[in-house]
Amino acid sequence: HLNSADIISMPDTWEYPWFAAWDLAFHCIPLALLDTEFAKNQLVLLGREWFQHPNGQLPAYEWAFGDVNPPVQAWAAWRVYKIEQKCTGTGDVAFLERIFHKLLLNFTWWVNRKDTEGKNVFQGGFLGLDNIGVFDRSAPLPTGGHIEQSDGTSWMGMFCLNMLTIALELATKNQVYEDIATKFFEHFLYIAEAMNNIGGEGIPLWDEEDEFFYDVLHLGPHQNIPLKIRSMVGVIPLFAVTTIEPAMLAKLPEFATRMEWFLEHRPHLADLVSHWQVPGAGERRLLAICRGHRMKRVIARVLNETEFLSPYGVRALSRIHAEHPYQLELDGTTYEVHYEPAESRSGLFGGNSNWRGPIWFPVNFLIIEALQQFHHYYSDDFQIECPAGSGQLLSRNQIADELSRRLIGLFTRDDAGQRAVFGDTALFQNDPHWRDYIPFYEYFHGDTGAGLGASHQTGWTGLVAKLIQQQGLHRVTPQPADQSSAPSSTQANAEDLAHVPG
Repeated sequence: HLNSADIISMPDTWEYPWFAAWDLAFHCIPLALLDTEFAKNQLVLLGREWFQHPNGQLPAYEWAFGDVNPPVQAWAAWRVYKIEQKCTGTGDVAFLERIFHKLLLNFTWWVNRKDTEGKNVFQGGFLGLDNIGVFDRSAPLPTGGHIEQSDGTSWMGMFCLNMLTIALELATKNQVYEDIATKFFEHFLYIAEAMNNIGGEGIPLWDEEDEFFYDVLHLGPHQNIPLKIRSMVGVIPLFAVTTIEPAMLAKLPEFATRMEWFLEHRPHLADLVSHWQVPGAGERRLLAICRGHRMKRVIARVLNETEFLSPYGVRALSRIHAEHPYQLELDGTTYEVHYEPAESRSGLFGGNSNWRGPIWFPVNFLIIEALQQFHHYYSDDFQIECPAGSGQLLSRNQIADELSRRLIGLFTRDDAGQRAVFGDTALFQNDPHWRDYIPFYEYFHGDTGAGLGASHQTGWTGLVAKLIQQQGLHRVTPQPADQSSAPSSTQANAEDLAHVPG
């Protein structure tokens, strides 16, 4: 069915001149700042009948259409919609409605094909994270069984909330969308229930001893082996977060009534929704897979410089595995995962792209947005030590700013006039013909920030443009004398994500 004769944004014009579904979604965020129509058309394209499979699956990438990338198209569609709305004052509702219908098909494909046991715990294969696990997650396992994926389930929780957000927006224009908004509200709670293993009915993806999320190797009934690799797989649960504003509920009484009925009659699921009374406005709701104590513990690991936090962003694998490699012994075979901050030392999944320690822009960008969403709910009242062990307490907005500065710092000159992206290549660092020509690499060394992988304008690293824009707003937005009541630009960005007039 696939018949491609379209202009498509490539991950890299030289080394990777082919499309990839999740790369393309991230490309559209910086593209929307320059050419919103092109960004919208790119997102619509993969859902057209000559790309999307009749069963609802989106083609993953150019040499394996049937593989699976993280389902981030709904997130990207909402962000592009909000970027245009903020720039022009008007959101393109027709675009949002058009892509929503195709994403409904894709969501149903995920539910029917990637939930092996029908328990709202999802698989999906390598999901763009290449060699991050102990096994090639897109190939048959040498042990048999299958992997219940922390990231797969979290991506689906995020997908569900993105669809809920879009449905609520559409419902303000056409009330028939209130029904489908209710569907995604309820479905998210079922996924969150499974992810948190409420009542012991699901698969224990959360490890109480380590206080972190792990993939689980499922070999049969009551045969579950947690794969205790501290990786981005355990951080991705943070991405599934949104708020429902009192003003939105006031606009959508049928949705509000059904939501309250569901929470009243499913009390074990109602406990997954946090409530916060907004003075003079009503009750704001927080929907998140990772809340309260678990959210704080995952963020604390992210902000630990001996684990995930690098001077240049968040690593894809904890540095603890440099001294303590993960080992799994099964059937006389030992499988290992080491911290590898540069190129991969393993041939697993091609051996080129490496997720065992480097810094990757797409997941760092989503960590920043998750922190902004949590801050929108908790405000400045809830602070976390950053970096861990420093004694410095910061709000989630301030932490998001700090991570943004570290990522931007990959490209800017330090006090010695050196750019981290160029590593120890003297020609690039010092020669006037090279030093100001900055390539956007595929990923970056987990300790030094040196650029790695594809180097010719790699698409999703262009997300730094959006981070620069946000940080620039901090410098030009006048702050009232009463700082406690003034929203920062990062707060304004969180409001873009949520249903708050901004």
